[in-house]
Amino acid sequence: MKKVLKWIGIVLGSLAGLILIAAVGLYAKGMSEFNKTYEAQVRLVEIPADAESIEHGRHLADFLCAECHGDDLGGKPVFVDLPGMVTISTPNITSGQGGVVAGFTDEDWIRSLRHGIKQDGTSSFLMRSMDYQYFSDKDLRDVIAYLKTAPPVDREIPPYQMTFLGRVAYGAGAFGNLLGASVIDHENLPTSTVEAGVTVEYGEYLIDINGCRGCHGAELAGADPPDPASMLAPNLTPGGSLASWSEADFIQTFRTGIVPEGRRLVLQFMPWEYKGRMTDDELTAIFLYLQSLPALETSTAPVE
Repeated sequence: MKKVLKWIGIVLGSLAGLILIAAVGLYAKGMSEFNKTYEAQVRLVEIPADAESIEHGRHLADFLCAECHGDDLGGKPVFVDLPGMVTISTPNITSGQGGVVAGFTDEDWIRSLRHGIKQDGTSSFLMRSMDYQYFSDKDLRDVIAYLKTAPPVDREIPPYQMTFLGRVAYGAGAFGNLLGASVIDHENLPTSTVEAGVTVEYGEYLIDINGCRGCHGAELAGADPPDPASMLAPNLTPGGSLASWSEADFIQTFRTGIVPEGRRLVLQFMPWEYKGRMTDDELTAIFLYLQSLPALETSTAPVE
């Protein structure tokens, strides 16, 4: 009996050792990804200063930036909280006290938005630059013009906090890839020249800069998002429930958060309140694009 217990102890000790070694390896992998630096040849654009461009930039920021950084862009001390693993804050991106953009040059703004690279060369964390790389030059210029002139907010935001367990989980891929610079082809950024309008082409552009594929999958046929707490993202092609929706239904859903079938969207996972700040024409363009897609079978595969 003593021999059996001894061998059980040896086996359990060996397993614990292997688990610890694996955990340390995953921790090191996660830290390496966070500390990696990137270089990018930034293509400069001239930032306008006229009222029309700034107002257009404000509109873009209202449905793209406010979701994470707050309506005043002053940041949120707690944006995501997974107890024991990670507490994610979003920075103050105004010129006020505590703002992280103090001293930003136009090149810094472009590098941050299009490339997801911070001033120290590391990747922004949770920054949706993998979506903003699709910005047209006009939209990029206008949103920077607004951000540079947005009302200053004095708010100190603590940096995100990630525990050892959280680092291990990140290294294991439990949260997906939240370092935008690592998935962007910095040498060959996409260039969009599509004109704003109620068109399928502009709808596709809006899908891209809003990052819809990040939850609904590359083909928009549904997916299991990287957020471990998230529910499955539905199929947005005519193979899903949108096949029976009208244009008015689609717009009303974004205005109220209630789908035609009567179900309320969960704001935590579908930020309809912010995306609903798009104009009727913008939402119609998105609807036209979604309706133009092939009717695909609903997928529940993880987002790639």
